[in-house]
Amino acid sequence: MTQALPKVVNFEEFVDLLPENSAVRYELHNADIVEIIQPVGEHQEVTGFLTIKIAVEIKGLGLSYGIPNQVIVRPPEKDSGYFPDVLVLNRANLANETLWQKQSILCLGASIPLVIEVVSTNWRDDYYLKYADYEEMGIPEYWIVDYAALGGRNFIGNPKQPTISVCNLVDGEYQVLKFRENDRIVSQTFPDLNLTANQIFGAGLV
Repeated sequence: MTQALPKVVNFEEFVDLLPENSAVRYELHNADIVEIIQPVGEHQEVTGFLTIKIAVEIKGLGLSYGIPNQVIVRPPEKDSGYFPDVLVLNRANLANETLWQKQSILCLGASIPLVIEVVSTNWRDDYYLKYADYEEMGIPEYWIVDYAALGGRNFIGNPKQPTISVCNLVDGEYQVLKFRENDRIVSQTFPDLNLTANQIFGAGLV
């Protein structure tokens, strides 16, 4: 990249400014451009492991779902844009997504049965900002995978421990279930998913 991006822009400007084929990734948080820290190896392993396991579930159920590599999620009417770690796409709703074909942008919760964020040092974004926006969009299921126990104690316990928070939309609000150690994950999108928290934290190596 030859020059720094401006700090404050609207969503349309943000999309136009995104550099192609850059090693640096950005998100837009309430009109502020935020540089995304390059995920470490363990973060990448957890993300890849979940992508594979969920893809197997999609194929087994014969669903018209996909897991695209890079999608911008835009909360409607907000100058924000997120790149989730894992996003399950409902192809049946793409006809209603006016920005999908040309810009890979999703604005409707009905297009996203499940979204997953793997927690990094900017954990507040996942537990506060994205939690609120994904809930407002009506995304039915949101996982916060905190494998390194980085989040606040009110989210992952005291003492802190690795936790997966599964947020299910009920009457427009997220209801949160927490899974740790050998707890089997309960997913409303993929009820037959047979994974424990420890299997996810160890990316299948435990």
